Amino acid sequence: MKYQLLARILREEIALHGNDRNYKLPTERSLSERYGLSRHTVRHALEILEEEGLINRLQGSGSYFSGNNPGNAMRIALIVTFADEYIFPGLIADIESVIKKSGYTLQVYTTFNRISDERSVLKELIASPPGGIIAEGVKTALPNPNTDLYQELASQGVPLVFYNGRYNALSHIPSVTDDNYAGGMLLTKHLLNSGYRDIGGIFKSDDLQGPERYSGMAAAMRDAGIPLPDKSICWFDSEDRQELLGSPDNELLLSFCKNRLRHVSAVICYNDEIAYRLILTLRSMGKNIPEDMAVASFDNSYLCDISPVPVTSLRHSTGRTGITAARMLLKLMHGGNVQSVRLPWELVTRRSSK
Repeated sequence: MKYQLLARILREEIALHGNDRNYKLPTERSLSERYGLSRHTVRHALEILEEEGLINRLQGSGSYFSGNNPGNAMRIALIVTFADEYIFPGLIADIESVIKKSGYTLQVYTTFNRISDERSVLKELIASPPGGIIAEGVKTALPNPNTDLYQELASQGVPLVFYNGRYNALSHIPSVTDDNYAGGMLLTKHLLNSGYRDIGGIFKSDDLQGPERYSGMAAAMRDAGIPLPDKSICWFDSEDRQELLGSPDNELLLSFCKNRLRHVSAVICYNDEIAYRLILTLRSMGKNIPEDMAVASFDNSYLCDISPVPVTSLRHSTGRTGITAARMLLKLMHGGNVQSVRLPWELVTRRSSK
């Protein structure tokens, strides 16, 4: 709604004037001409600010800052699934590098990829709406009962951008995601071109990235005329994650290696976390990488370099998720239009594959 957008712009303008209680907003006529809006729309926006206690409207004199804190308008909420993920520090740095230039602060909320925690976070944000939200969806491969709260935030005029994961039920909300299907194809073609034929995989089942990466792998195998070995595809979910990231001899990863993956010559991993642990486990079993089994993954993080065998992985060839999402959100917050973006991948080969 145009009046909600104008109200947001005026909140930011008030915030920039700090504690100046003598600050007077432009007149209705001036605002109408500046933003190309009707006087009715301008009046509606000012009424909202008055109801929020941010301004006092004096008949015949104009609208003045009340002295109350308009800080929420300058606060951007970042919703993450796991704050301990290796990609998290870089994501924070990228987002802050963009928003701080415009005077915004970042507040981080963690859901642990749990629907109940996501609901609690969203209710808190509804009660105290920020200037905008950058959100990583929870269990995005599954139906989610919290889409109603995202819709409520949108109806309040809070700009929102999804990153990494998105909800099919909220496809109208812009998102920044990896082109995971293409990434799955790229890794698989690399392994096929390197002579591997018996390729297995370890993918996450409850986040959309997992099925998308698997789909790309399956398509590449199909196009090469090689049957997809269903028995060699391992799936894990958010509840399994901590076990998989434990010691190299954790039961789940050992079970994958001894049963589902024992006949494969290469494995595509959901991300570098899994690839790093897989290599440790395989080495503890006396396996040589890549002679006995090649390993490839996604993200091209520092784990690829500190691994006992450096890991072949995919990196973004253009842009970074945090920077792109932050720029999109700021554009939305200032009345612009944005389209969802899929970031491409680029292959980085290391010693874990031939």
